[in-house]
Amino acid sequence: MRLNQVTVRARDLRQSIAFYRMLGFHLIVEDVHYARFEIGDGATTFSLELGDADGAAYGPHLYFECDDLDARFVELSSRGIVFDGPPSDHGWLWREAWFSDPAGNRLCLYRAGSNRRFPPWRLKA
Repeated sequence: MRLNQVTVRARDLRQSIAFYRMLGFHLIVEDVHYARFEIGDGATTFSLELGDADGAAYGPHLYFECDDLDARFVELSSRGIVFDGPPSDHGWLWREAWFSDPAGNRLCLYRAGSNRRFPPWRLKA
């Protein structure tokens, strides 16, 4: 089984498309109520669906791993992305920078390296 895509709501589709394009997502489908992007090598896609997004902050949190997290943070901040704060290290051995899209969906850029799948506390097989 492989993850194909994640879809989130957008209050204003145009504004959300511009936001995700600023993050570097490649727009591949667009109509009046839906947009779809390829991410990275294109094996995973991300989509937006126009609709009421109230309460989006209580929905899923989306994590995007970046090998160059600190440089990406600086670049995106200079392009107008507003983060909650700079990247910070956490006890679970991830470095994270959190922000929200225009509809309030919570996103995290992070760097975890091998700790993403193999933290020291991983259960043994």
